[in-house]
Amino acid sequence: MKKILTGLLLALIAIGTEAATVHKPWENGKLKVSDNHRYLIHENGQPFFWLGNTSWLLPERLNRDEVEFFLTREREEGYNVEQIQVLNAIPTYNIYGQQANDETFDFKPFVRAGVYGYWEHLDYIVDMAASNGIYIAMDCIWGSQINKMDEKKAASYGKFLGERYKDKPNIIWLIGGDIMGDKGTAAWDALARAIKRADPNHVMTFHPRGRTTSAWWYNDREWLDFNMFQSGHRRYGQRNGDGDYTIKDNTEEDNWRYVEMSWEKQPLKPVIDGEPSYEDIPQGLHDFSAPRWQDYDVRRYAYWAVFAGCFGHTYGHNSIMQFMRPGVLASFGAEKAWWDAMRDPGYLQMKYLKWLMLTFPFTERVADQSIIAGQNGERYDRIIATRGTDYLLVYNYSGKPMQVDLSKISGEKKKVWMMNPADGTLRYLGTFDSKTTEFSFDGAYLRSSDRVLIAVDSSKNYISPQATQLEEKW
Repeated sequence: MKKILTGLLLALIAIGTEAATVHKPWENGKLKVSDNHRYLIHENGQPFFWLGNTSWLLPERLNRDEVEFFLTREREEGYNVEQIQVLNAIPTYNIYGQQANDETFDFKPFVRAGVYGYWEHLDYIVDMAASNGIYIAMDCIWGSQINKMDEKKAASYGKFLGERYKDKPNIIWLIGGDIMGDKGTAAWDALARAIKRADPNHVMTFHPRGRTTSAWWYNDREWLDFNMFQSGHRRYGQRNGDGDYTIKDNTEEDNWRYVEMSWEKQPLKPVIDGEPSYEDIPQGLHDFSAPRWQDYDVRRYAYWAVFAGCFGHTYGHNSIMQFMRPGVLASFGAEKAWWDAMRDPGYLQMKYLKWLMLTFPFTERVADQSIIAGQNGERYDRIIATRGTDYLLVYNYSGKPMQVDLSKISGEKKKVWMMNPADGTLRYLGTFDSKTTEFSFDGAYLRSSDRVLIAVDSSKNYISPQATQLEEKW
């Protein structure tokens, strides 16, 4: 009976997946950097909003049925990029007990005809993601393992990866893996260049350690198409004595600063926060009694980064990133099964940011703090603004009243809405003159009081005044 029920469940999942209309973004052509060097777009000019999830241990901990369930749910919630670890140890094993590698980095013994091995399972993951319109951002080898891979091994591994996945439409390459960029530089360069020689058609970046950006080390590399920073998991003033800080005291949560730091480098390249604070992870990671980051925290990181100029955002959850389940030894105090974590509020709320940004002309958008009139706040009172030619968006986390200069966009009159990023609902505020106006909020100060002010040239029809919810944008 159990086998019958399982078979029925899988059949229903398969039917649902087949019946759904799946958007395949690469049908617009491969990803490339926009002409203004701030965004990723497709070859036909279609904008790409990266809504990622840190699914690091996906190749190791999920079986085929679980992979299908997980990626189907990801698509349904708007995620279009999965950041995974290909190898996180030497050797690495998957849930079937199949080995990926050994210290020689000769992969021939691990790719055998007629055997569903580690690499065949990774192929399945890539293909299942493609069937759901999702990119796989492959972190080739986790940074902690770089001392086991010299330049020769790195080049051999890069050739193997590039040749294996060059014809898959949904690949993005991540070099590095939670490591300072000056560690193993020669090996990272060798790995990246070997991949690019075999596969020049997919974009590539470097995933750095917390509180750093790839721009500090690799911005001038020919293989680096866009920058990635990891704003990390520390709260304001949290040091933990590790001595690796390269940022100012008491700015740990200001992830918008990494956008500005990345854009100080030349040439200008697109940038994204590839690892902000995870939902339901202890602040600072290692003290499990510490407060945990909540949905309103992950929203703040997402809107701060994108409004500062990022071309998308990566979400993370303590349980999902390690695919926690009963019987598995948890890291960082994770307690929920990964499938239960996919019902947590922050996980469900990220799609509203994507819908909002794709409502307007995306690649003309710039960060513009001059929209905020008067004195801006610090820390949680930081108000952050972005605009196109005929629309502007202002994110206010704390709910403190603010003054907005509506003259920064076209039009003598502006239609104005307030959006709740927790559920994507809209409240139309009316038509306003093109001048500085004070806006107050409908919630208490801090904690789930965050709102987005939307102002649009009254001659434009991006949103109807009668709309009460953002429209889906996939």
